Amino acid sequence: MNEIDKNLLKEISEDSKKTSDAYNIRKNGKSIDRKTNPFIDIVSKEDNKGIDVYVKENTLLGIVHIPVLLTESGLKDVVYNDFHIGKNSNVIILAGCGVHNDEHKDTEHDGIHRFYLEENAKVKYVEKHYGEGRGSGKKKLNPVTEIFMKKGSNMTMDTTQIKGVDDTLRETKAVLDEDTTLVINEKILTNKNQNAKTVFDVRLDGKNASTHVTSRSVATENSYQEFVSNVTGNAKCYAHVECDAILKDMGCVKAIPEIYATTPDANLIHEAAIGKIQGEQLMKLMSLGLSEKEAEDVIIKGFLK
Repeated sequence: MNEIDKNLLKEISEDSKKTSDAYNIRKNGKSIDRKTNPFIDIVSKEDNKGIDVYVKENTLLGIVHIPVLLTESGLKDVVYNDFHIGKNSNVIILAGCGVHNDEHKDTEHDGIHRFYLEENAKVKYVEKHYGEGRGSGKKKLNPVTEIFMKKGSNMTMDTTQIKGVDDTLRETKAVLDEDTTLVINEKILTNKNQNAKTVFDVRLDGKNASTHVTSRSVATENSYQEFVSNVTGNAKCYAHVECDAILKDMGCVKAIPEIYATTPDANLIHEAAIGKIQGEQLMKLMSLGLSEKEAEDVIIKGFLK
């Protein structure tokens, strides 16, 4: 890897490769480095459009690292990654995509990740997206996550769009069985003329299934964000969806919530709050010697932490 690759890797995953039990690094549409072990296997799909990750039953505290790097302007990379998480296993999966574009052509990565959690499996999934480069070509990232959870399984999904992504459509779909828990924490920052749309579609089919979705976003300059959530409760279940956004300059945010209970035993809640940085927050920080811009940066950083 060259210096650009190393910088992208640092932005989306720091030094995770050193601590991972298994990893697969993909650059410009091809796998360039891989490591496996007896408990976690990574197998290329026959068409080279992705990988299958197999985590054996009862695997504890395994760490899997699967970053994607794009440095070729004009490339549209589509990858299908499937994760098969064995019964009673407990793993951390570190993903994300870094794009560097110095040219005029658009560069795009569409990552379709499918998770199959067996009974009592536990997954923490961390995904970071980042774009950079001096070119006029756009950096586009369109992640799709599909989650299928069997009885007693648990998944936490932390996603962050750091900066530099011009256009993104983020889709997350989940089907929850009995006694399952899905927690999703999303953070997005947009500026300039960037656009970001997030769609959550969660179906709670099993008794005592629960989900908690939190989206925190900041839209600055002329950027636009849209948040869509569809939660369906088909059994005795619980869901709580939160959308909190800060606006700055001419930034715009649109929230479209939908909750659908097909039984009286479904307990579904949605909350949305959109507004600008409060004046008293700015004044308090400025009284400590910070400029207005520095104070705004501190508030935004704390909000997205």
